Amino acid sequence: MTQSILKKLTVLYVEDEENIRKTLTKAIEDEFKLFFTAGDGNEGLKKFKKYKPDIVITDLLMPIKDGLSLARDIKAMSKDTLIIVLSAFSEKEKLLGAIDAGVDKYVIKPVYPDEFLLLITNLAQQRFTSNNIINLGGGYEFDKNGRVLIKNGQTITLTKKEIAFIAFLADNLDSFALHEDIKRCVWSKNTSDAAIRTFVKRIREKTDKDFIKNIPALGYKIFTNYENHEKP
Repeated sequence: MTQSILKKLTVLYVEDEENIRKTLTKAIEDEFKLFFTAGDGNEGLKKFKKYKPDIVITDLLMPIKDGLSLARDIKAMSKDTLIIVLSAFSEKEKLLGAIDAGVDKYVIKPVYPDEFLLLITNLAQQRFTSNNIINLGGGYEFDKNGRVLIKNGQTITLTKKEIAFIAFLADNLDSFALHEDIKRCVWSKNTSDAAIRTFVKRIREKTDKDFIKNIPALGYKIFTNYENHEKP
C-alpha cells in the first residue's frame, strides 16, 4: 500500500471517548505529517480553525456538538477539507444526514487501522493529487498540498513567510498580488513596502531574477514565461 501521500497531510481526529481516541490515534498518527485530537465538537472546531487540517475524522454522537454539526461548520469554511465520520449507526436517516452535511465518507465502526489507512489513502489520492501541483513555468512547480516550491524535481528551501507568499502568487497566476494583499497574507502586522522589496529580493536569490515580476506601484506576480532566461 502506497501511503506516501499521508506523510504530507495534517489530520484532526475528534472523539469524545478517551480510550477509543487514544487507541486509534496510537495506531495511525505516525502515518501523517501532523495529527491533532479533540474531545468534542466544539474543541474540534477551535482546533480546525487553528491548525487548518487537510482531513477531519470525527465521531458522530458527541456531547456539546455532534459530528454532523461539526462537519457542516467545517464545510461552510472549507469545502475542500476531507471529512470522515465514524459511527456505530447505519440507519438510512444517519446516512442521509451525513450527505446533507457534506461528509465525504461515512464509516461504520469498528474501525480496523490497516483498512482505515487504506481508505484514507484512496480518498486523499482522489482529493489532493489531481489539482495540487501548479505549473509555474521555467521548470518551477508549486505543491499546494505539501507547501513546497520545486524546480526540475528539486525542492527549494524557503521560509514559512516565503512559502505563504509563493502560495498566494500561485493562486493568482492570471492576475497579480497587490501590496496590501501581500501584507495581509504574509505578515500578521503592518510592514513597509521597502521590507517587501527586500523580502522579494531574497526569494529571487533563491530562485531566479525573473521568477517574480514587479508590477510598478501595484504589486507582484509570478512571471511564467521566462524559460529561456538564465539565472544570474
